[in-house]
Amino acid sequence: MGCVLGLPERIRFGPAGKPVDLKSGDYVRAIEYVAGEGLDALEYEAVRGVRVSEKKALEIRRAAEEYGVLLSLHAPYYINLAGREDVVRRSVERLKAAVRAAWLMGAYVVVFHPGYYRGNPSKRHALEKVVAALGEVVEWMKAEGIRGVWLSPETTGKVSQVGDVDEVVEICSRVELCRPTVDWAHLHARYKGAYIVSKDHVLEVIDRIEKGLGRWALDPLHTHFSRIRYGSGGEVEHHTLAEESYGPEFRHVCEAYREVGLRATVISESPLLDKDALVMKRICCEEVGYC
Repeated sequence: MGCVLGLPERIRFGPAGKPVDLKSGDYVRAIEYVAGEGLDALEYEAVRGVRVSEKKALEIRRAAEEYGVLLSLHAPYYINLAGREDVVRRSVERLKAAVRAAWLMGAYVVVFHPGYYRGNPSKRHALEKVVAALGEVVEWMKAEGIRGVWLSPETTGKVSQVGDVDEVVEICSRVELCRPTVDWAHLHARYKGAYIVSKDHVLEVIDRIEKGLGRWALDPLHTHFSRIRYGSGGEVEHHTLAEESYGPEFRHVCEAYREVGLRATVISESPLLDKDALVMKRICCEEVGYC
């Protein structure tokens, strides 16, 4: 099984979850809906738990194939691979469930937040625990014959979380079947508005990934975007693209993608989901000239 669609020639756009105006219907209907809007990606949200049957996952897969929508899956929020032993054990099982669901539905990456520093003697210790836990997941994937699905640690928005750019790059350099997810809003919040405020900042992140992992990690690069509110601890709340008092600016992201000829999937985590995914597509295609 594994990913069933061609990866993006340049950029695919879609929402994190079901479209905001889809009042009824499952993810099969959501795929039909976003394709009708002119979008070609969708992230299945399993953030509250993996609750999709094999039958439904295969139906989702068929719909994605039919409508040309590239799927990703966001694993449960209740994952902390740097926690106590019992917490890590449950987190590994949740991540395995997410991987199996992704494999069945043809999602190409499983996005997850790696864990938290708290309870560890150092940030390095927390990172080592994440790497060890992911190694177990990779061995399970091989034993189960799961192919075509990438583990994808996400850059995180809170200063208490494992997940700055260098940590995500190191995780992916040491764990097989692993590629990064970059959430530009999270990086903006993590550094309290001091980062991702220019095209050069975006290019810097892309360069760090390429130098640390190789060009394959950018082919494609899985990314999230919204505007965001932050506080002393980092991320507080996602905002829409129209709320211009919040950063970052999507144009900077798209201009950087164009400059390096990047292939990417852009998932909208704005409260307006698919509507702002369409705004991003318009900015990239019509204003920047890259889509």
